[in-house]
Amino acid sequence: MAYRSPSFKLCLAVLCLLLPAFLGCAGLGKTLEPPRISLAHVEVKEIKAFETVFEIELRVFNTNDVAIKVQGIDCDVTLNEKNFATGVAKIEKEIPAFGTTTFPITVYSSLVEMVRGVIGLQGKEKLNFKVAGRVRLGNGVFVPSTVPFKTEAELSLEGLSEPK
Repeated sequence: MAYRSPSFKLCLAVLCLLLPAFLGCAGLGKTLEPPRISLAHVEVKEIKAFETVFEIELRVFNTNDVAIKVQGIDCDVTLNEKNFATGVAKIEKEIPAFGTTTFPITVYSSLVEMVRGVIGLQGKEKLNFKVAGRVRLGNGVFVPSTVPFKTEAELSLEGLSEPK
């Protein structure tokens, strides 16, 4: 066995003492809750020959006692269980601890999806609007980098088409 200097032995001893402490901290660390998401707003932005562009706004709630960083969101919108629109947004924003913010996302619906959605509304009393997707987070070790979400809203169509 080769001779080792006292400083090497000291470093090795310190490492042996600190390593379990670091591992213990990681093991005892609190895992962050994924953000909660709800639909805040829907607006038609543009109607083209083969596509309709909507802007939806999602409200993101951070129920943790530390800030979380959102890097992006992708989502699919369904109306009455039929695919309706798809969107993605690069968002670099930090949500403070116990805070909330909204994120605008542009979603696109093809002509076929629009027709299918409108035909599906005939004879319906309620519109079931669902947004499902993934939020990409940038907090690191204690939070998954991608968190799935799903939010639903139901709107009564009764009285919407009647003139006032």
